Amino acid sequence: AGDGRVRARRDITVKVPAGVAGGMRIRLAAQGEVGPGRGPAGDLYVEVVEKQHEVFVRDGEDLHFTVRVPMIDAALGTKVTFESIIDGPKEIEVEPGTQPGAVTIVRGFGMPKLRSGVRGDVHAHLDVVVPAKLDNKEAKLLRELKDLRARDEAEVVTTASQHTGGLFSRLREAFSGR
Repeated sequence: AGDGRVRARRDITVKVPAGVAGGMRIRLAAQGEVGPGRGPAGDLYVEVVEKQHEVFVRDGEDLHFTVRVPMIDAALGTKVTFESIIDGPKEIEVEPGTQPGAVTIVRGFGMPKLRSGVRGDVHAHLDVVVPAKLDNKEAKLLRELKDLRARDEAEVVTTASQHTGGLFSRLREAFSGR
């Protein structure tokens, strides 16, 4: 009693409430060791270890995942279906002109908040994929599109630029603690 040794083994069913996260403990009243002098049993604490999901990353009640979107679909817009953890298939809209790194939020389809009916959100991080190789027909079509959009030119962005949202400004903000 009290020396840390396990006196007997037994299986116990534990009801895990919705919204429990890794590191939390569940108390099972009177399921622990028998007290000194055959006194009442103490409590048993079960620590929750959360297994990493293959698609989603949990941040409190919110879930994050990455969607790879071909550049043509990002330019024209599309719909993407993902398998939500609780609700099954769910569709998200990729708006025409979506830029790399954009995030689409699906409200109310994340994890439940402990002891409430409130649910977090799902954040779909859009990774716009540019093809590494094009066949002759694809390259010809993209050259035709480039000719139609002759006003679009490559632009060098410097750290002194007033443009917001560029790589350098994001790095500056990350290191300055903003």
